[in-house]
Amino acid sequence: MLDGNAQTADDAAGERVSEEGDAHRSLAEDFEALFDDGKTYAEAEFAYQKTRARLAGSYAKSGLIYGILALFLIHMVLIGLTVGAILVLAPLTGPLIATAIVTGVLLTAVVALALLAKARFGDIGAVFGGRER
Repeated sequence: MLDGNAQTADDAAGERVSEEGDAHRSLAEDFEALFDDGKTYAEAEFAYQKTRARLAGSYAKSGLIYGILALFLIHMVLIGLTVGAILVLAPLTGPLIATAIVTGVLLTAVVALALLAKARFGDIGAVFGGRER
């Protein structure tokens, strides 16, 4: 019986050593699995963000095309408005003075808008320069 008990104790000690070895190996395997899962997650996230960027680029491209078309059409409207203003004023003042009046009004609007734009760009510089507006 003594030999049987001694053998059982040796088996138990051997099992403990093997369990500890498994525990260390299992922990290493857990870290490896965690690393693999993290790598898989990072790859999936990268693919998702790449797809999102591609979709956003597609929307931006079509938005830019629509914006350019809108600018072209508003440009045509403004040309028609300018020509119409000259044609309306021509019988009252003559064609040369009508052209001068319309041109003067448009140049005044251009100068006013340019000064407003300059002020806004100055505000941007103040924000990045740390100055007060």
